[in-house]
Amino acid sequence: MGSALSQKYIPPMAILIILILKHSALTTAASLDNRTAYEVLQDYNFPVGLLPEGVKGYDLNIITGEFSVYFDYTCSFEHNHFHLKYNPTVKGSISNGKIFGLNGVYEKRFLLWLEIDQIVRNGDDIVFSVGALSSAFPVTDFEMSPQCGGGGVGKLRAKPFASLYGGS
Repeated sequence: MGSALSQKYIPPMAILIILILKHSALTTAASLDNRTAYEVLQDYNFPVGLLPEGVKGYDLNIITGEFSVYFDYTCSFEHNHFHLKYNPTVKGSISNGKIFGLNGVYEKRFLLWLEIDQIVRNGDDIVFSVGALSSAFPVTDFEMSPQCGGGGVGKLRAKPFASLYGGS
């Protein structure tokens, strides 16, 4: 008698919700298999030009947002007084409009390479944070990916990065 009353009852609606969520997570994970890192950036409200050309692969945990992006070599490129470098492996976490805990992307400031630790989409701007310093650039500057080649030294195909010292 007592055992029938002690069993927990799960309402049919709760079971339906659990099944829908499980199916949704599996569908999302399967759809990532066919997407490029550039397309995933766009899913999180970032332009493709945040990554240089030549991504060989990526890993993304869709639950935590932790990611790794892989290149064959270090990619470095310059535009006016702005200079960026990407290690062969870039890691961090991503959520809508925010990349944080970033490792492997550097900005050259005043003859020093400083690691960018956060990138935020703020309306029509992309904001790079290096410790307490930050620089904002129009999203339109990142419409195209910079091209790396010739041993990893990249040249920009378009104008994806603005100068730190004003102008374009």
